[in-house]
Amino acid sequence: MHDKPHTAPTREFALPDHAVLAMTGRDAQAFAQAQFMNDVAALGDGQWQWSGWLTPKGRVIALFALLRLDAQTLWLLLPDGNAAALAEQLRRYVFRSKVSLDVRDDLRVGGCFSPPAQAAAASMAHAGDRIELDLSGDADPRQLWIDTQPAATDAEDLARWLASDLRHGLPHLPMDQTGQWTPQQLSLERLRAFSIKKGCYPGQEIVARTHFLGQAKRGLALLDTDTALAAGAEVGDGARALGTVVSSVGTLALAVLPLERGDAPLSSGGTPVRERPLAGGLAR
Repeated sequence: MHDKPHTAPTREFALPDHAVLAMTGRDAQAFAQAQFMNDVAALGDGQWQWSGWLTPKGRVIALFALLRLDAQTLWLLLPDGNAAALAEQLRRYVFRSKVSLDVRDDLRVGGCFSPPAQAAAASMAHAGDRIELDLSGDADPRQLWIDTQPAATDAEDLARWLASDLRHGLPHLPMDQTGQWTPQQLSLERLRAFSIKKGCYPGQEIVARTHFLGQAKRGLALLDTDTALAAGAEVGDGARALGTVVSSVGTLALAVLPLERGDAPLSSGGTPVRERPLAGGLAR
């Protein structure tokens, strides 16, 4: 007789800063295609992509996962919340379009560190009222779910989740960092989060010009420190300031730095920082 190996149960935990903004109506897809930086028309029912909304000068206002439930229903999954503020801003551009923007306060977002049961890559999965997404990357198997039922809050697992986002180059933008960075400065090509071919959208000219003229001189760098760095902190090489911390959790941080900056040691506020390689696998 052989004993079966014991497998610890997978813990689900809440992602309390995530929020869902629903776009519904006959013109929902056309409105999203005209406003957002990725090619919404490329999505089929049950698929999702990384996307965002830019200022006319090509700076990222919001970064989100865009889910297509059907031809008249899109959900914006916002990792940094602020769904009500984003909805209010977007409504200014609705004009006569048949589209409604509604914050789904009835929905809860959570995650766990295990492979998704059914979702894979850009394909969502439905199980009753639950929608499941595959957020696995090279460093971690992960599933994210949207449901009407809440999960328990777990500070340790939440910090691990946010750290995994940063390791994979998914920045979280606090309010003072919105409208500051172009998609290329945030290295969002790694997530396939913007399109240079689909046609006009706010900031598209800046994004396309930067791409085709090869003018992207800055990008994301993953930093490891002995003490936490705050978003907005300067990073330098001892002789000059080179860039800025965009988001951080614990001793990990993402900073926008020059792509070519030499081999001088980096520091922030007198604290040495070490650069680590970004993990891949989150592109959809």
